[in-house]
Amino acid sequence: MITAALLLTLFLHFLLLSLLAVGGAITVLPDMHRLLVSQLGLLTDAQFAASIAIAQAAPGPNVLFVAVMGWQAAGAGGLAATLLGILLPSTTLALAAHRWGEARRTWRPVQAFRIGMAPIVIGLMVAAGWILAAETPGRAHLIVTALAAVLVWRTRLHLLWLVGAGGVIGALGWL
Repeated sequence: MITAALLLTLFLHFLLLSLLAVGGAITVLPDMHRLLVSQLGLLTDAQFAASIAIAQAAPGPNVLFVAVMGWQAAGAGGLAATLLGILLPSTTLALAAHRWGEARRTWRPVQAFRIGMAPIVIGLMVAAGWILAAETPGRAHLIVTALAAVLVWRTRLHLLWLVGAGGVIGALGWL
């Protein structure tokens, strides 16, 4: 039976796991298994594995497996308890860091940090694009990608127009 105490247990446990989840929620999967399968018996091994497989196959963020496990373990309350528990600390930390940085944006160390992070972020985005492009046959996609990058860089054209154009090009089978 699903009780408020069980939902609170799930919420608090996933809240703690979030603080340990350096590298994403998937890194604390063994402890999720320990709690949901071994300790509380809310899921079987097969249900636990299926929850991960279903969420990984679905489009969307990687953390969806937490919501699927919560749903299978305790219905809508379990979904809310596990997902809020895993997301609240990281979201709160990101919001606090953003507000702190914005309040101190004129400080030299904050400016240096932002300037230093720009090439790292750009490099990671280029690396992700390179990996995706390497798997695509032909070269037309490279031209479209380069054109989109130049348009973003040199014009004030909103990025969503380019995303939409890319969707149309893909839907028409041109790339």
